[in-house]
Amino acid sequence: MPPSVPRPRPAPGMPYPRTHAGGPAFVREPRDELFLLAAGNLVSQQTFYESGAERDARYVRLVGELAVQDPEWTAGLLRWLRGEGNMRTASLVGAAAYVRARLRAGATGGPGNRSVIDSVLRRADEPGELLAHWIAAYGRNVPQPVKRGVADGVRRLYTSRALLKYDTASRDVRFGDVLNLVHATPDPDKPWQGPLFRYVLDRRHHPERAVPPASDRLLTAHRALMETPPDERRALVTGPGGSERLAAAGLTWEALAGWLHGPMDAAVWEAVIPAMGSTALLRNLRNFDEAGVSDEVAARVAGRLSDAEEVAGARQFPFRYLAAHRHAPSPRWAAPLERALDHSLANVPALPGRTLILVDRSDSMFWDKVSERSRLTRADAAAVFGTALAVRAEQADLVEFGWGSAAVVFARDEPVLEVLKRFRSMGGTYTAKAVRKHYRDHDRVLIVTDEQTAAYERAGATDPVPAAVPVYTWNLAGYHPAHSPQGPHRHTFGGLTDAAFRMVGLIEAGRGATWPWTPESQVRSRPTG
Repeated sequence: MPPSVPRPRPAPGMPYPRTHAGGPAFVREPRDELFLLAAGNLVSQQTFYESGAERDARYVRLVGELAVQDPEWTAGLLRWLRGEGNMRTASLVGAAAYVRARLRAGATGGPGNRSVIDSVLRRADEPGELLAHWIAAYGRNVPQPVKRGVADGVRRLYTSRALLKYDTASRDVRFGDVLNLVHATPDPDKPWQGPLFRYVLDRRHHPERAVPPASDRLLTAHRALMETPPDERRALVTGPGGSERLAAAGLTWEALAGWLHGPMDAAVWEAVIPAMGSTALLRNLRNFDEAGVSDEVAARVAGRLSDAEEVAGARQFPFRYLAAHRHAPSPRWAAPLERALDHSLANVPALPGRTLILVDRSDSMFWDKVSERSRLTRADAAAVFGTALAVRAEQADLVEFGWGSAAVVFARDEPVLEVLKRFRSMGGTYTAKAVRKHYRDHDRVLIVTDEQTAAYERAGATDPVPAAVPVYTWNLAGYHPAHSPQGPHRHTFGGLTDAAFRMVGLIEAGRGATWPWTPESQVRSRPTG
């Protein structure tokens, strides 16, 4: 990654920069700071050292500054966040901040405002979410570039199936509201979209007369199912052809219970499971067990959960599978979830030579959750990534650290979940002390941490490692202070995504480090050594 600014010598009488925990700190270059914050931050998430509001304000400020100063880089970051980074809310909030800052500054260079808005819209509920955020944050006066970018996204994303899944009464901004706000016109290459848009508007503003287009099989089948008398519905689902009938009508599992006016028992779940995506399956394992879904159906669910292509398509972070494994009520899910976790770490490289891997087990890592809805901590996520690196490396030393440090014993190619059982909580954060104790002429050092070194540290975290030996830091929290200076062989990556793992091989092949969204053809050569 581009270098951060070394810790400067302060003016007379001024203190040196410090981490939140009081350790020696180094000032990040703004792009580096924004990348780590964006990749490691879920919007409005409270952390050990910063409130959600503080982090959100810092994120919006940095996006706004860099949207004017370096629009190419900032647009690339936002596009990557929503795509490979899989960070929905951060990309939407960032795109709005990008446009607002550029409009206020009168900036015209770089990627256009309209194209940046369009680039972060990947799911059909996101045009409405972006507009809802803009109105809440900046008022009801939505500028033309935002409207046009949203309209571009609408033409790509609005389909009959998307309407059934995302245009629900719980949404602040419905599909019809979006069409009215941005004046989106149908895509001329999609002749079915004009009738669909008219139905969307009637459905929102005149539901009593809203009739789906006769040519739309999905919507007409859905309407027929909705109009079935309540006492006949369960038989339609659980009887012959029930699964096919639900799929043809686009009835999701979320809507099924309310439509049935009754419980989701085993027969109902078994009818809807074939139409469920792998992410929905993952979230409902407890429901399947409580309903008594048969072993035969459970085996099919397990097969899908552990299928490498399904895992890749679901784009779930590895800690989702760890959470499901820990909280699944039945042992029949243990093995497939373990395989799914391994598949989700496909980008973790098999590093050659000798590697030292240090996993932060300090208090702040345990306090912070990976998301507001998860019971897993950053300590869990750090252990998952650190262990995955270790078991796939040619030769690795895996270390947990806090006030002290200790080796974590593992066998090469051992299942990640088995190794995780050996990690402990270790108090504060003495990173440099751990590096000094365990570094033995390794070919590289990898540190998975939140970078909040303790007040009693006397040096940068990576100072014990010779300057020519590469050190890679994965910062899982996105805090502002850095635990060491950056340089030609010092690299920091952000967040819980494993997309940056492939950069290790790129860097060590002697090619210049670059941001994940930079085309490979633009990577500059750089001498090794």
